Amino acid sequence: MPHVGVHEAKTHLSRLLRQVAAGEEVVITRGGSPIAKLVPVSTPRPRVLGRDEGRYEIPLDFDAPLPDAILDAFEQ
Repeated sequence: MPHVGVHEAKTHLSRLLRQVAAGEEVVITRGGSPIAKLVPVSTPRPRVLGRDEGRYEIPLDFDAPLPDAILDAFEQ
């Protein structure tokens, strides 16, 4: 993982971006101390709808009012 100073990073940003696009990570330093890291952007996996289908069944009364005893417990 190459380390480059801020001035070099500003001067050679296009070259550094080509390296990052090729999968390399680049650390940018200021005064010899690391301050930032250029890394390739990861592409998110596509979401699959219905992946958990059949793992849980919603009860028919899931939206029924709660019993008074439970409602009273929230107000204490």
